[in-house]
Amino acid sequence: MFEAVFILLFGLCIGSFLNVAIVRMPRHQSINLPASHCPTCLHPLRWHHNIPLFSWLFLRGKCAFCNDRISVQYPLVELGSALLYGLCFLRLQSLTQALLIGTIFALLLALSMIDLRYKAVPDALSLPALILAFCTQEPLQSLQNGLLLMGAFTFLRFGISALAKKEVMGEADIIIAGIIGAVLGIKLGLVAIYISALIALVAFMIVRKKGYELPFIPFLALGLLLTWFFDLPILHVMEFMYE
Repeated sequence: MFEAVFILLFGLCIGSFLNVAIVRMPRHQSINLPASHCPTCLHPLRWHHNIPLFSWLFLRGKCAFCNDRISVQYPLVELGSALLYGLCFLRLQSLTQALLIGTIFALLLALSMIDLRYKAVPDALSLPALILAFCTQEPLQSLQNGLLLMGAFTFLRFGISALAKKEVMGEADIIIAGIIGAVLGIKLGLVAIYISALIALVAFMIVRKKGYELPFIPFLALGLLLTWFFDLPILHVMEFMYE
């Protein structure tokens, strides 16, 4: 019980930090200074205005000083981060492993938010996630699997870009592919990419007439999460199909 409460609170705190990273990193601002403040009136927040999730609920989503609305992104990212850590702990029943995998998923959550909003992915978040992914299984095996999928995505990037005569895949997508390979291995990694592509295709069909360019990283992250969480049922289906 204590471990479950601890990891949920830890997830909320990480989510609070990720909110700062999501807002500041794409603008090349320091995540340390200045201290947390209202984006509208710039008034520094007091400690009790900075409690993850609960402060937003207590303030009813408004700044305590200028009464301007605070984006719902803040509680959603904090709650999402806590849920990711909680799901990891529920599945693994190991605090250490849940902290490791949960941190990877939390970083992917932040990367997805940044990619959706700014179409840019900071290396300061993607590279730590990749390094952590290399530690999820046997180190050499994780490194090998991650590099194999990164290499495959690199060739895919050059091939599709040459056919389309424009850049269709970013370097960040290659890093996320490496994370997928390191965490899941090659077989399940390919399944995760396939699931990502299917979900992205559906989303593209919905928004294609609105002139919005869909980033791929949120779908890669979602494909990784779904495949990791449901790996055993997926493996059973694959065994049934290829018997």
